[in-house]
Amino acid sequence: QAITAGFFYHTARLSRGGYRTVKHQQPVFIHPNSALFALQPRWVLYHELVCTSKEFMRQVIEIDSAWLLEVAPHYYQAKELEDGSGRKMPKKAGKAR
Repeated sequence: QAITAGFFYHTARLSRGGYRTVKHQQPVFIHPNSALFALQPRWVLYHELVCTSKEFMRQVIEIDSAWLLEVAPHYYQAKELEDGSGRKMPKKAGKAR
């Protein structure tokens, strides 16, 4: 939660088409060298974006969407952070911790 408090604006959510940043809906991808590349958690926080052929997130950790509302209620609204855990995802995508 401490890292989330510092980097709350660097978040992305897994959707059917891949990851999108929460605020601007920009498509982003987990860097292939990341340990989370194969796991594809639903919510991630990243340190930086690297633009090569795509926008890749580097230094990625999995977070809980509820943390964002706790640490940054001035930045996020509850409807932006709806989990959508009831929606179907591709196999092996969106696995919880």
